Amino acid sequence: MPDMTPCLLGIDNGLTMTKAVVFDAMGQVLAVSRRRIAQSIPAPRFVERDMEALWSATAQAMAEAVTASGAAGRIAAIAATAHGDGLYLLDRDRRPLGPGILSLDSRAGAIADAWAADGTAARALALSGQMPHASAPATLLAWMRREEPARFARIGHILACKDWLRFCLTGSIGTDLTEASTSFTDVRSQTYSDDILALYGLSALRDALPPMDRPDTVVGTLRPESAALCGLPAGIPVVAGLHDVTASALGIGGHGQGRVAIVAGTYSINETVSSRPQIDARWFCRNGLRPGEWNNMAISPASAANYDWFLDTFCGTDRARAEAAGQSIHALLAPEIEAALARPSTLLFHPYLYGSPHGPQASAGFIGLHGWHDRGDMLRAVIEGIAFNHRVHVDALRDGFAPTEARLTGGISRSPLFAQVFADALGLSVTVTETDEAAAWGAALCAGAGIGLFAAPTDDPRDLAATSRHYHPDPDRSAALATRYRLHCDISAAMAPLWPRIEAPAS
Repeated sequence: MPDMTPCLLGIDNGLTMTKAVVFDAMGQVLAVSRRRIAQSIPAPRFVERDMEALWSATAQAMAEAVTASGAAGRIAAIAATAHGDGLYLLDRDRRPLGPGILSLDSRAGAIADAWAADGTAARALALSGQMPHASAPATLLAWMRREEPARFARIGHILACKDWLRFCLTGSIGTDLTEASTSFTDVRSQTYSDDILALYGLSALRDALPPMDRPDTVVGTLRPESAALCGLPAGIPVVAGLHDVTASALGIGGHGQGRVAIVAGTYSINETVSSRPQIDARWFCRNGLRPGEWNNMAISPASAANYDWFLDTFCGTDRARAEAAGQSIHALLAPEIEAALARPSTLLFHPYLYGSPHGPQASAGFIGLHGWHDRGDMLRAVIEGIAFNHRVHVDALRDGFAPTEARLTGGISRSPLFAQVFADALGLSVTVTETDEAAAWGAALCAGAGIGLFAAPTDDPRDLAATSRHYHPDPDRSAALATRYRLHCDISAAMAPLWPRIEAPAS
């Protein structure tokens, strides 16, 4: 008799890659397929991609994953998650209105700076629970109103990335609670606010804001033309989906009160849930999975991408040697890093290659470097610097919410060495679950809840206790890192007036 147990399909679209993952009802990955999505940088600070190409690549990944899983007839529901912020626009005929704008885009940085200077940002914080930043939908739309008025006048629908994929799957336009709160929702009512639109000078776009649902609400079914591209039967339920930051936390069992979920990737993402809104400039107070729940996110673009840069720049020969031997570059370098961790070091690294908590003009740098330091010492400093930057955000959240444990995900979380450094640097117990494709599984949990397979998106069927590793702070190591962390912060403060001079064009 053929196996007819239900399966779930989660789509996870990041800044460079789109993935389709087929899970069984217990969260086991049956198949995964990836497609790289080309970015376009037509001008400095512009980071875009073609919306139709994104959908085509996603459909190809879905078809490949479904074929590999052998579960085409058992897919019970579909959900998408994708990078947050940025902008994906449709005109009034529901056609893409130019390329999608990624959250790495900083063309509107001057507008965000002006709002910070004239008090708009402070008023936005009070109304929306967050300060507008360069890639926030509100800031990008204000830039478009000023710089591309013809395009602005043609806006019919304002979507996020995963909402565009939902439209391609179902033909329905809408968003979910988590994504809706990136710019225009009142932090207390969790609904769209005309006052916020007016604050930004965007009242004309009120009708272009998409209707919002809970992430696990069924919002349509897979339409025939999309089903044919994806290798699936038409009519499969599709739920609203959710912002990828929330999806990642959900996928590792980290979405809840009393814990902080940490995603160490391109961005340093640190988030915790509360039952009431708490406003602070150090975090975004956004909507949670359901009304009456808030997700508080402290973030900066300064995390594990710094480690990847170091490997690409200084460890190319070792990477080639590791690949030839079928070995991980991380495993190859582990003894070198462990030896560096075992000896004293004055070396510090600020991981601001791609951004920082201190504004766009901050830059990365090694400090305390001497002739007797080697590559292992530099790798240690990079790893500790990444953990310190997460601590900047975690300490802010501790001030407001007092989480007592941390859940860690991201590629580096697979390394016990990294996980222990995080525990020591944060002074918190850190749990790493054996979760492959955390964001896609978070989306799949919403899909399963939407069709009644799970009682709620947080009703994870896996035995997380049996598949988790726990890392506890070593008291001596943690005390030593606390001293280095204070120095890390003091140096950042001292550099604040110097970074703009460093970045100024040479005369």
